[in-house]
Order: sequence, then structure tokens, then C-alpha cells
Amino acid sequence: MESLALHSFSTATTSFSLFSRNSLYLRSKPICRSSPSVIPNSSFPTLRSSLNPLLFSPLPKPSKTHFSPVLATSKDDSLPHQTPSPAPSPPQGAKPIAFFISIAIGLIVRFVVPKPVAVSPQGWQLLAIFLSTIAGLVLSPLPVGAWAFLGLTTCIVTKTLSFSTAFGAFTNEVIWLIVISFFFARGFVKTGLGDRIATYFVKWLGRSTLGLSYGLTFSEALIAPAMPSTTARAGGVFLPIIKSLSLLAGSKPGDRSSKRLGSYLVQAQFQSSSNSSALFLTAAAQNLLCLKLAEELGITIANAWVSWFMAASLPAFVSLLATPLILYKLCPPEVKDTPEAPAMAAMKLETMGPVSRNEWVMMTTMLLAVSLWVCGDSIGIPSVVAAMIGLSTLLLLGVLDWDDCLSEKSAWDTLAWFAVLVGMAGQLTNLGVVTWMSDCVGKLLQTLSLSWPAAFGVLQAAYFFIHYLFASQTGHVGALYSAFLAMHLAAGVPGVLAALALAYNTNLFGALTHYSSGQAAVYYGAGYVDLPDVFKMGFIMALSNAAIWGVVGTFWWKFLGLY
Repeated sequence: MESLALHSFSTATTSFSLFSRNSLYLRSKPICRSSPSVIPNSSFPTLRSSLNPLLFSPLPKPSKTHFSPVLATSKDDSLPHQTPSPAPSPPQGAKPIAFFISIAIGLIVRFVVPKPVAVSPQGWQLLAIFLSTIAGLVLSPLPVGAWAFLGLTTCIVTKTLSFSTAFGAFTNEVIWLIVISFFFARGFVKTGLGDRIATYFVKWLGRSTLGLSYGLTFSEALIAPAMPSTTARAGGVFLPIIKSLSLLAGSKPGDRSSKRLGSYLVQAQFQSSSNSSALFLTAAAQNLLCLKLAEELGITIANAWVSWFMAASLPAFVSLLATPLILYKLCPPEVKDTPEAPAMAAMKLETMGPVSRNEWVMMTTMLLAVSLWVCGDSIGIPSVVAAMIGLSTLLLLGVLDWDDCLSEKSAWDTLAWFAVLVGMAGQLTNLGVVTWMSDCVGKLLQTLSLSWPAAFGVLQAAYFFIHYLFASQTGHVGALYSAFLAMHLAAGVPGVLAALALAYNTNLFGALTHYSSGQAAVYYGAGYVDLPDVFKMGFIMALSNAAIWGVVGTFWWKFLGLY
């Protein structure tokens, strides 16, 4: 999901937290397709050359000029040259401060805070371990998967959970659906199908800067349900196209010229991507986790794929239409017209040639998978089985090979730590801890005399803006989704409405800051947007999305009968 968010395109999951933001510079290099760039940084005319076919290929990030003192050289060559001292080796093992804070939280809950009468000793001990695990997700004393494994081991060693119970969530269907989704995203990038689709939209809508932004936005919405990683879509498809178009217009990263075109395109695509992920259940891995956690609290959504899309469709479409236009007014590009973009796209498509066999297979397989996700319940095919059929087809026909699956490290890392969190959350529900928490919140809300619509608004806003403290969408879900859903239920909010609204917000706050999600780090790392602008536009667009989803969603969800 990179931060704690899922990086399905990346080969490893990089963690950083609120307390180690300086690690962002390690991620400033955008996640790109592996094919080398053929566009020199200093030679823009090659973008128009017919001899340079990969016009939208990923570009290496231009090196920034660093000014440092220049030592005057002596005329006496006999003076010895100083040899720079070797850089210190990085620390090994857990980060001490983050480790001790995370452990201390669990120990305080277990041995200092009095156990409520309504909670069993086993449930209270599991809660202490769970809170230590969540603290580690935020503070990152170890990589996410490693820290989750320590939490799982602690549950078994302390006999809080049996071995079979602790590992029970590893057979969860939703978690395996998420893992297989990573492999689908790799297939989209490997075959170039996502790149081709986006290039067609540039050709059709790219004559003006605003039209170009809409073309990129609509193309992402189109491929989102079959490419369930916003980070992979950002780094593997859209950022390379944006960088190529920006350089053609003389808009360079880390330069005053960035506002000619690149700054606007990056901001518009970044903010629009959150709505694309919210539109479809399979557009982001955290969506599936949200529904699984809702099931643990007894909220089951029939025909989940269709129900999710129907509830999200109208507010998401309105936001997708409004976002490029709002940003066009707030941070207008200096270049208003891009007549070269359609010609570039046409040249790129001509160079790519006809749709390859692997692209046809990928397209057909994903259409089959999406069709089964939509109507599979009516014919008895669960979503995970549909995904397994799709992956088996890609393996049999050679679009993906097993090495592709093995090298998708973030998929296997996700399997490990998602299963741990889901398993712990499920056992907390079974042991009555979540029921006790929801009862406490319900009593508090009763004393405040809040109606359920007022409580709904307050809890949704709190869930959204608390993401400033998180560097991960999935980490946020694992830490707070169940608790906030329980609060909604205690306040009398209809269950399906509460579950879906929290899940939609999980996608929308992914564009809040430069560390709020995997795609945030990708787009910010491109170098076209200054950090103050990221925070400013993130907050403004958060208010815009809240207004659109709040107003349009209220009437639409009433029409659909969600309340």
C-alpha cells in the first residue's frame, strides 16, 4: 500500500511514519515501468522525433543542482588529497525509541489500566497486544510485516490465542483476493495495456490542458476496477505520461517552469485518483479490507461489487468532473493549449503497433473477472474464485509467469500483515471487546443528545482528518475502521451506510498530504509540486469532496434506501 499503504507496482513495501518524515526523500524517485527512458533530460526535441518511439516512457528524475563550497586548489600538487570518511552503516534491528513506545503502550494497557468488568482477561490481554501492534504500524520500529509477525508471535507465546486461531485469518477469502489483485496490476503494467488505454484518451481529449487532464482522469477511472492499486496506476501508467507531456511544454520538475503544465497535471491526477479508487470495490485493496472488517461486526452487504458501485457512482462521478476544473481555477497552468499532445499520442500508438496478443488476453481476462465480480453471486462464484480463474488464465497463457508472482513482494507482505490484523480484529469481536467499546461510546453520545445524523457527521469528519497522523490508508483502516464503525452503530447510524461511508472516506483522504498514501509519495516525488501546495490543495479538495459527497451522497443514498 511504500508507506504502510500498498505498493502493488513496487517490489517492496517501504515504511515511514509520522515521526520519520525525513525518510520521504528515499521515495522521491517515482515508481516507473522498468523499460529505460530514451528521452534525454536535456534534449526536448527528441520528444517530437519519429526516431524516438517511446514518447511516454518513464523518465529518470532530473538531478537537482546542489551548491556546496568549492575548495581552492593549491598550485602545489604535492598537497595530499583528503579521502572522505565512509558513510556510517544504517542501524540494524528495531528502532529503539519507536520499539519501546509501542511496547510500553501495550504494557500500560495490560498492567496499569484497570480491566473493565465486562471484558474477560483474555480479551483485555489481546487488546493490549493489538494496541501495541497498531502503535508499531504508526511508529514503524520494524517493517510492517515483521512487526505484525511479532504481534502474532506474542499472542501465541502468551497463550492469548491458540496457534490455529492466530493463523486462522490466513485462509480468509478477502485477503487472498487482495493478493491476487496485486498480480493483476502487474499484468496491466507488464503488457502495456494500461499505457495504451491512457494514450488513447490523450489522443481524443488532449488538445487543451483541461481536456488533457480530463482524458487522464477518465482513463484512470476506466482501468481502476481491473487494476486495483492506485500506486501502480500512478507510477506505472500516468506519471510517465504526465512527465513526458510536461517536458514537451518546457515544464521541468524542481524548476520555476514546473507551473507551466506539470504542476497542474500532477495535482489534478493526484486528487482525482482518490475518487477513482472510491468508485469501485476492486479499485483499491483497502476497500476489500473495509468490507471484511464490517462483516466482523455483523454488517454484510449483499452483492458487494454492485452495491458499492451504485452507492459511490453519483458522488464519485460529480467529483471526477469537478476536480480538474476546480484545480484549473486554483492553480492554473501557464500553458492553456496542448496541440502537440494528440500528435504525440498518435505517434506513440503508431509506434506501439496493433494490440498485442498478451494485451488481448489481459483485456479479455479482466473483462471476465469484472463480469464475475458483478454477477458472480447469482451463479454461485465468489469474488475470490473469479480472481483465481483470472490469474490461472494469465499463467496458462503466459501473460504472467510464476516468477512475476514471486517477485511481487508487496503482495506476500500484505498477506502476512493483513491476515494478522484481520485475525486480531475478529477475535476482539468474538471476545466482546468491540461490543464493550461500542456500548461506552453509545452512552457518551446519549449524554450529548446527538441525533444519529449529527453523530454520523462528527464521526466521519474525525475519521477523515485524523489521517494527518497516518502514513498509510490500510494502516488507518486496520487501526480505526472497526472502532469507528462500532461508534456509528452505537449512535444509531444505519449499518450499511456507516460501513460504506467510512470506506469511501478511506480512499478520499489518500490525497490529503504527501505522505497519506502510496500514490501521494509517487506524485510528490516527481518534483513538480511544492510541499506547501500539497497541503493547501489537499485541504481545499478535502473540503470540496466533503461537500460533494455530503450533499450529493445524502440525496443519492436516500434514493437508494440506505437510510
